[in-house]
Amino acid sequence: MNPAESPALDQVIHHPTRLTMMAFLAGCAEAEFAAVRAYCQVSDASVSRIATALEEAGYLKIRKGAVGRRPRTWLALTPAGRTALKRHLAALQAIADAAQAAGAEAEVHRPGVREQ
Repeated sequence: MNPAESPALDQVIHHPTRLTMMAFLAGCAEAEFAAVRAYCQVSDASVSRIATALEEAGYLKIRKGAVGRRPRTWLALTPAGRTALKRHLAALQAIADAAQAAGAEAEVHRPGVREQ
């Protein structure tokens, strides 16, 4: 596979922190903002900015509420977000598989190396 022909990566979720957040949320129905922040090891502002971008893309739902008198925010992937993540991961796997196959092929045809 030529890199120009590689499967389409989703540019909305390609950034490592966005991908990490989406992968984390894929493991649950929804997660509290603080749990997402702790897992991704980023600031509140970063989680907020990324969540807003993913929500605008239709990949994330943000739910606000309260526990007692304390405001809380929960994040959840939408069905479109789950589909986008699966497609993105499949594209990454296809790129890795093609690169490994090309590397193995290049190794076999290296001068001075006998085919077995």
